[in-house]
Amino acid sequence: MHNRADFLQIHKGSLEVEKITNFWYNKYKNSNFGAIITFVGVVRDENGIEGLSFDIYEPILNSWFDEWQKKANEKNAIVLMAHSIGDVLNHESSYIAAVCSPKRRVALELIDDFVEDFKAQAPIWKYDIINGQRVYAKDRSTAIKGSGILL
Repeated sequence: MHNRADFLQIHKGSLEVEKITNFWYNKYKNSNFGAIITFVGVVRDENGIEGLSFDIYEPILNSWFDEWQKKANEKNAIVLMAHSIGDVLNHESSYIAAVCSPKRRVALELIDDFVEDFKAQAPIWKYDIINGQRVYAKDRSTAIKGSGILL
């Protein structure tokens, strides 16, 4: 069995997109995957923010990710993910996801489902950076099912 750290990366600050995606490509291009699809999330300049800041509750993220890896493995595919903790300024990346699959259609469907479920379920708390301060972005946050106090 592979180590989760081979597939799930947490980085302080913005992500080095070219380094991460090139690493994944070079690692998996000879694994007979016919499709390697990446999704790169970039912080938008909107509502007067300077960027976003993130906190992650890793135990829940790990179990969420492991479930997705099982789903992907059932289709002979794998999922890869990198996310930031801390501050990420506008026009920088905080999230990269990828699917490697022998089949194009499987990869296209999985990347869509994975990214959408990530946005809805992952235990990541987002803050706006305004005047250099972190301001909780409650209006854009989703409560985790069964979380109780963790809103």
